[in-house]
Amino acid sequence: MATKQSSGMRKVLIVSLVAIVIGFVVGILIGRFATCPSVDSRNGVFLPGISDRLITDGDPAISDVLINEVKNTNIEQYLRELSSRPHLAGTPVDLQQAEDLKQFWLDAGFDDVKLASYDVLLSAPDPNHPNFIRLLDGHDNVVYESPAKEANLTGEDQPDVVPPFNAYSAPGKITNNDLVYVNYGRVEDYNFLENNASLTVNGKIVLVRYGKIFRGSKVQIAERHGALGIIMFSDPADYTWPAEDTRVYPQTWWLPPSGAQRGTTFVGSGDPLTPNYPALDTAYRYSKDTVVPSLPKIPAHPIGYGIAEKLLREMAGQEVPPEWRGGINITYRFGSKFKNPAWKIQMDISTNDVMRKAVNVIGIIRGAVEPDRYIMFGNHRDAWVYGAIDPSSGTAVMKEVSRVLAVKVKSGKWRPRRSIMFCSWGAEEYGLVGSTEWVQHYIKNLRERAVAYLNIDIAVQGNYTLRATGTPLLIRAMFDATKKVPNPNESEKAAGRPSVYDTWFKNIPWKDKNKKPLGIPKVGSLGSGSDYAPLLQKSGVTGIDFRYTYNTDKYKISSYPLYHSVYETFYAVKNLMDKQFKYHQAVARVGVELTRNLADSLIIPFNVSDYAWQLEEYRQTLDADYGSVLRAKISTYDKLQEVIANFSKEVEAFNTRVANLNRNDPMAIRMVNDQLTLLEKAFLDPQGLPDRPTKKHIIFAENSNDAYAGSSFPGLVDILFEIDKHTNMSARWEQAKLHFSVILYIIDAAAATLRDVTGFVQE
Repeated sequence: MATKQSSGMRKVLIVSLVAIVIGFVVGILIGRFATCPSVDSRNGVFLPGISDRLITDGDPAISDVLINEVKNTNIEQYLRELSSRPHLAGTPVDLQQAEDLKQFWLDAGFDDVKLASYDVLLSAPDPNHPNFIRLLDGHDNVVYESPAKEANLTGEDQPDVVPPFNAYSAPGKITNNDLVYVNYGRVEDYNFLENNASLTVNGKIVLVRYGKIFRGSKVQIAERHGALGIIMFSDPADYTWPAEDTRVYPQTWWLPPSGAQRGTTFVGSGDPLTPNYPALDTAYRYSKDTVVPSLPKIPAHPIGYGIAEKLLREMAGQEVPPEWRGGINITYRFGSKFKNPAWKIQMDISTNDVMRKAVNVIGIIRGAVEPDRYIMFGNHRDAWVYGAIDPSSGTAVMKEVSRVLAVKVKSGKWRPRRSIMFCSWGAEEYGLVGSTEWVQHYIKNLRERAVAYLNIDIAVQGNYTLRATGTPLLIRAMFDATKKVPNPNESEKAAGRPSVYDTWFKNIPWKDKNKKPLGIPKVGSLGSGSDYAPLLQKSGVTGIDFRYTYNTDKYKISSYPLYHSVYETFYAVKNLMDKQFKYHQAVARVGVELTRNLADSLIIPFNVSDYAWQLEEYRQTLDADYGSVLRAKISTYDKLQEVIANFSKEVEAFNTRVANLNRNDPMAIRMVNDQLTLLEKAFLDPQGLPDRPTKKHIIFAENSNDAYAGSSFPGLVDILFEIDKHTNMSARWEQAKLHFSVILYIIDAAAATLRDVTGFVQE
């Protein structure tokens, strides 16, 4: 009996000790997470930490606090500093800006900041041998030689300005008897030239104007037609105001005759020598010869319309049709010969490859409850010259957004539920190099943990209205953010439009394919013009890009006029676009609120219903453009409507479950949030698009003939483009049938991610 009592007492002691240990551990955990409090806006009293935050939204009143904290004067000062010197990717100034930003974020109170550097192939002209375009007479004497630099129109010092060049152009000195004008250098322009002017460009140099499509696509198309070289110019019709107002920079924002648009001609993304893998010290690097399909094989060079006029005046041949005429006061002719048949055109291009570092700066504000879920906010840092608009207006805004959020965290008055990751990308201008390398480096983490990516490539390129391009999941959150931000335009406020949303809705209303208003502002599709592309295409991170822009209905221009020229200066922004930086402030406020909502809401504010109706819109557009031919060739074509309808049903069922969710169950909340995050990723196909394996999103990608423009069902549209002219049309249609089956499967698979676990498998 004594033995039994001793044994019982030992059991009691053990149970007691276990209880004490458990209590001690729980106490430690409560103490740990209580260091990340939220604030009760009613009286400023700190609320408990993680135990309450698991099942409650963050304090909604913090929204107004953060929005009101954004200072336009700070943004102005940031931009003045950022654009004071040229900061081309891979240069010492670019590296210094990266280090300065790292210190800025540490001082602001970030939890961690790191530099992520990659050794990559970039491109630059020989500083001792600038690029030239020349006209030669019959004895090879120089009749005309283009200036090496753009004119200095403000009298300011311009140290370290790289002369105009097209990155990754093939170097070479080409002399040719023929110069052919090919309008914008699109596929349809070459077809028109051959069919209506009986001219080919094979073995000749072509002259094309900037605009309509990506410059790298212009070079690629010229190569396919056998051109030996390509000269690209900014025509006054695309970059100036009509003749009644001839003022240009520095009096207005219109491009002067000497302004030349620099830019990359690489149609890929990331380091050309390490495709699909990060450019680390351990990386295998291909030789340039083996990756040449994605790099130009011919010389390419940008010029201003002042130089273009010299060339066009001397060209002979038929007069071009009205739609090919630009804004220079001359008669535009096709060429290919000159008025003096003995004259020649010469391209002397020194642009060559250089190995340099692409430096990203990654800063983290750690989440209080879900630190392993990331809301990402990014902007690239490098510029062709001063870059006061592209990208430094966006960098200045990102700095203010990050300061506002970090200051509140540092004060102990607020900390987001999820982690916020700020990203300053390097070498974006060369082909999204820094962001692509980083995504390839950390793709395993991003596919599991990244929730959304907000991109501000440019903050302000005009002061007319907000503009946004993005994936469907973020549309409603964007609307909600813009409704909270005060309108920076006083005349718009006086007209009864108090918010950024109101002017956006008025100026860019969304209409369906039948021109019927949808009652919301337009959100465009994502192409591949900025750093959202690798995040979406490689890791399936839903994204949005937003900025203030000009009136595209009034100004029929291809981009803001000073784009990528030496005249894209702080002076232009301060004096010609946003004198008080109120529009920059509005963009920053939208960024602050959108980031807060995504990072702090109990349930991630993605609207899956928008994906359903957009898929149906894309199907109807596809049907209008290609329906008859697809129905005749693909027996399962009508299944597309069926699988999209099924997707819509799954969306409705998912929304019902969320509406009835037990919000006292943190695991149920986590499950729903994971489903919301995984939906975008479900639209990736591991095999990629046909002929474009690095583009993996089946619904959104850039057009293969224009890397700037977004295209829905991009793989299918690529295959159908001029399919009747394909050398093996039968094989092309088999490729279309295969990819169409992939589209059906992917949409159905995406629908399955929304099902409850008990309904995961269906008969």
